[in-house]
Amino acid sequence: MEPTPPRKPKPDRAFYEAPDHVQTSAKIINEARSSLRALKTNRPFTPRQEERTLFGKSSSRSPDNRPPSAFSLGSHHFDGSESRPVSGTRLTPLDHVPEPKSPPTITDSPPCPKPPPDPNRPVRRVTSRTRLLQHSSSIDGTTEVSLRTKTGSLQDISSAQNDHEVSMPDFERRVHSGPKERTPQFLEERGEGDGSEGVPRPPSSAPRSPVKMKDTKRESGYKSESREGSSGSSRGSSGGKTGSPGKREEETTEEATYYNQKVLPIMEEMGGHIKGGDDDRLCELCDQLYTVLHKGQMLGRMCKRRASVLKTIFKLLDKEGAKVMLKLARLILALKITGNNLTSVGKLLFKVSRDEHNDLLFLEGNLLDVIIDTVRTLDPSTSHDAMVYCLGAVKFLSGNTTVAKQLATRGCLQAYAQLLKTLNKMPVEGTKSRERLGNVLIQITASLRNLADTNTTREKFEELGLLEELTKVTASHCQDRDTMLNVARIFSKLTLHTDCCVALASVPSIFKCFLHLLSLHLQREGLVVRICFILGNLTAKNDEARISLFAVPKALDTLMAVFKAYMELDLKTSESGLSEQSSGTPEAGPSKTEDVLIKLIRVIANLSINEDIGHKLAASHTCLEWLMQIIDTKDVTSSEELVLNTVATINNFSYYLTKGSAIAEKQLQLAKSLMKLLLTDHMEGLVEASRVYGNLTRQKAVRDLLAQNKVPEIMVTLLDSGSREVVYSSCGVLINLMADENKRDSLQLEGGVKKLVEVLRDFGHNDWQLATMVCQILWNYSTKITSSNACFGEQETRELSELLVLYLDEETAMDGSFTSSLDDGMQDYLRDIWETEFCPVASQLLSRIEKYQSEFELLEAPS
Repeated sequence: MEPTPPRKPKPDRAFYEAPDHVQTSAKIINEARSSLRALKTNRPFTPRQEERTLFGKSSSRSPDNRPPSAFSLGSHHFDGSESRPVSGTRLTPLDHVPEPKSPPTITDSPPCPKPPPDPNRPVRRVTSRTRLLQHSSSIDGTTEVSLRTKTGSLQDISSAQNDHEVSMPDFERRVHSGPKERTPQFLEERGEGDGSEGVPRPPSSAPRSPVKMKDTKRESGYKSESREGSSGSSRGSSGGKTGSPGKREEETTEEATYYNQKVLPIMEEMGGHIKGGDDDRLCELCDQLYTVLHKGQMLGRMCKRRASVLKTIFKLLDKEGAKVMLKLARLILALKITGNNLTSVGKLLFKVSRDEHNDLLFLEGNLLDVIIDTVRTLDPSTSHDAMVYCLGAVKFLSGNTTVAKQLATRGCLQAYAQLLKTLNKMPVEGTKSRERLGNVLIQITASLRNLADTNTTREKFEELGLLEELTKVTASHCQDRDTMLNVARIFSKLTLHTDCCVALASVPSIFKCFLHLLSLHLQREGLVVRICFILGNLTAKNDEARISLFAVPKALDTLMAVFKAYMELDLKTSESGLSEQSSGTPEAGPSKTEDVLIKLIRVIANLSINEDIGHKLAASHTCLEWLMQIIDTKDVTSSEELVLNTVATINNFSYYLTKGSAIAEKQLQLAKSLMKLLLTDHMEGLVEASRVYGNLTRQKAVRDLLAQNKVPEIMVTLLDSGSREVVYSSCGVLINLMADENKRDSLQLEGGVKKLVEVLRDFGHNDWQLATMVCQILWNYSTKITSSNACFGEQETRELSELLVLYLDEETAMDGSFTSSLDDGMQDYLRDIWETEFCPVASQLLSRIEKYQSEFELLEAPS
């Protein structure tokens, strides 16, 4: 006879528990529900700046290294020489030759002796006005003018003293010319590439033939206007071909006719508004002028009458009306001014945009397009101040939701992406160069911060490569606290969306940059809290992001350094009573220090979801001690989010309750600390604590401790809660407590069986997980059953049997009235839970009830 084979050892688990190596979908979802969870939190609060400034009151920049936000601005700040053509050849400065005491005789014949001058007659000195007169070349006129040669002598051309064609008032306006017109360069002879309309001069050593000037100021409308440039000469714009050799292209007859018939009448009427007039009419004229110039292709530097147009516009800039100033600014920018004038018009835009009541004025016409086009073409190395002021104006405008939407649709993000690419490629040499570049970056990143709020721009940040460029800015300008704060605010907004989180997490070195910023600016609460918020968003749903973050060298050390610094700071402020609530919120929120801890703990909790990282975090005694210190010292009512996040993090750690881990060694101490949450009226705190107990009660020592402190009774009481999650967490603890025979009386004494039957009836049909847990509790509770009625109660036994029979019927369980509103995936999930989890334990429990159910009642033994 063959020996009976040995029986397999009974597995150390209930029959309804699947083997550890079997991972059903229901088991995966159940574990996610009961154990590991990513945490949520609010975005750090950013108060709205009351005053619009370039850098803000809290800026760390020195006033000496940044353009001012306050300045005076008027027509005298605009240089009329902007439109003067530039020679393609750099001329050599003339040698200084002292002027002769007595001017030589200007005649064609050899000089004749003259009597000595009258000593009583005042000496007539050669002034700048005289020199200007002597240097003025005629334009096809008959007047002969004297010119001084390089040697300082006067060469006779012809006497013009008795001619009235050239009168002194025609040259008096030169006395008030700009600084550029009073430089010694006007003593030089102009080169061929100068672009001047004057007739080329013969060599200075040869006698000059007379050049005649006509006195027909308005013959064609050109001669008079051509002399009204900022230089007082006939010089005009070179059409954007500055530096090109040869003469400037002359104006055609068609162009002159168009100017005289279309442009000149508007200019003359605008000139009448210099000292007064109706602002509304002036705005209309500005629009008309812009339209006429645009149709005539006279915008930009191609306009040959650019000098006279700009001169008239500049004179109107003393107007006070914001609308008028913006109309004039549009014209100036469209004419492509440069240099100091560009800086001045940038200041003008900045000045108008500082008043939020003017925001909608920027939407009139195509002003936004002109500004964006100007910003796109600026060179930060040569137009630093102009760029800062123009970008500052856009920054203010982007704070207005209506204007921000228009900026987004008009290519502002494209322009900024191009700018950032240029700036990131620029070599930075020296502190001053870095600070000047930082001034520009602050304005750009502040605008992007505002534009990141609109739903239509989120995808463009990824498409245009702005995420990569901002990461490069973070790496190269990590010392600039102001810029880094703006970048952190941008990412804080973008990472609220899953698609942006995935895109940003894939950017190389992004986690290294963030951890470096945490180390570098550890004491800057505003920056640290936002970086922690970003890291929490990135690691909430992306396991690859968790791995990438933790793989950065000394990542855990950096996070623990932040934890230590702000735990110590919070302890100091708590002891001194100086815990300041964040200002500007509708109701008192967490202190700034607590807010940092909230965001940091969220990062730790999210990292612990990954199994490998979770084991390492759960083994950290330092981290666990700080978490427990928060539970011991903080009140869930006043520090709600901090305490709840802390308990949720400990719950994640408790999933890795392995030998040698910190949480295994401190499980009893932890169980004691959490008991205070069970005695409060704070329902969320109670639920979080129950979840931790659900994992800790796998250890008998913890179950004994809880039984001594009446925790089983508390869990039974929570079954009456109308909250599904509260009941679910309570059932998780009761399943483990009912495994001990000496703890089952509490369920009977507190009416727990009746409450469990009610839970099964109220929630079972809609939540098969909860129904399964109720059956598991009753199965563990009835291990020593001898009579169903004695164990559960007669009425409870009857109701329980009826419910189990009803729920085990597939047609009833999968009733369409309960599942019709669910999609196919959810219906499949519910069926899977019902088949794999509920049916096995429910059928076994029903069999046990029926087996020990009898119509006869057991009699007590006679005394």
